Amino acid sequence: MREDSPRYERPALSLIEEHVQPYGAGLYIGGMEGAGDLAALKARNITTVVNCAVNLDLNYATERFPGAADPEAIYGIGAVRYYKLGLVDGHGNPETMMLAGFYLLRGAFSQKLPERATYPRREQGNVLVNCRAGRSRSVALAALFLHVEMPQMYPELEAALDHVRRRRELRADEWFETPKPMLVGAALRARDWIARIDAEAVSAGGAADDYARAANG
Repeated sequence: MREDSPRYERPALSLIEEHVQPYGAGLYIGGMEGAGDLAALKARNITTVVNCAVNLDLNYATERFPGAADPEAIYGIGAVRYYKLGLVDGHGNPETMMLAGFYLLRGAFSQKLPERATYPRREQGNVLVNCRAGRSRSVALAALFLHVEMPQMYPELEAALDHVRRRRELRADEWFETPKPMLVGAALRARDWIARIDAEAVSAGGAADDYARAANG
């Protein structure tokens, strides 16, 4: 953030979309304060966190693994299900990193964990996307996700960005950097790749079904 960037107070956690389709769960955006407030996450039924910031680490480990030898270990069972993407808020991200972020976020909404003791956080509630301030990296990824997954409501990326900015209470004089222009560009490129990848996945799924029917026929 530039020294002359406008700074405004906003909620630690902002509800961006109450029912993300086709998943039915809510999407939140927050900064590090919101992401680190376990009571606030619980109150909003946020069971999954996707951290977009490479320069922010969150230690959600609240329980040791059964039989862990080191009582001071900083790993263990987390209070929430936690994914980390790790974007730079500016130049420096590989071309495909926003693309990876989209599929990571899709996995956060749709991944089904096995019913085994080694996977204790199987709850599927709302999802938080965070970065350090919740105004650039998380905004870009959330807007890309809504645009791709809910095209009837957000037919253009800009429509999704405008919605996320309003819900996150980002003011017009911040928009030049919320999100940073290179992150918007990355989201646009990712959108085009996603369309091709998803189309090929559907085609491959159909081919697999044909193969299975032939094998069983």
